[in-house]
Amino acid sequence: MHIYFLQHDPLLGPARLADWLEGMGHSHNHCRLDDGELPPPLDHCDGLIVLDALTPPAPALAKRERKLIDRALRSRKPVLGIGYGAGLIAEALGAIVSPAVVPEAGWHSVTLDPASPFDLPESFDVLLWHRDIFGLPDAALPLGHTADGPVQGFAWDLGRVVALQCHLELDAVRTRALQQTVDPRRTQRPPLPADVLDDPRRFDHQSAALDRVLTQWLAAP
Repeated sequence: MHIYFLQHDPLLGPARLADWLEGMGHSHNHCRLDDGELPPPLDHCDGLIVLDALTPPAPALAKRERKLIDRALRSRKPVLGIGYGAGLIAEALGAIVSPAVVPEAGWHSVTLDPASPFDLPESFDVLLWHRDIFGLPDAALPLGHTADGPVQGFAWDLGRVVALQCHLELDAVRTRALQQTVDPRRTQRPPLPADVLDDPRRFDHQSAALDRVLTQWLAAP
């Protein structure tokens, strides 16, 4: 399977998503919207992953990206979104995206929803870093919730489409780069806490959760 990444920032790349795909024998390519690259035709890939963004792409590119996501949702191809990308998917499916009352940054515990189709523990820690939230689209099944975030993701169309608020793809090295490089005033996101790197084992646990999510996603009918 050949997966295409839509990337919006050099610091928010495929990360462990690319590692997992390569390890499972899949190929991948990426479109750098932050460098002005045009989104590819849908027939150039077997699946689409829409990554997070610190700032949205230019309006003309954003319009093309939204059209590509609409086509992908109407297709039988797998689609996955993270952060900003998850919000684009939610919006395309009719849900509302809005600023969070309490933006989340750092490690948070997610409680799996009783209706969740995800093969994950009943409670697990994830790395969050967002200022916006999205509602649950019609016919979507929720991932779970945190203390301040009622919808941390969802699956749609029997799991073919997945949206995640959490950054399961990040490791300690990439998180440190975000922590040291990104100016929260520019992104209007809360700063990543100083202790986010204190326990490296948390990233290993995230990696295990990512493996479960991606395996289930690409196995969806």
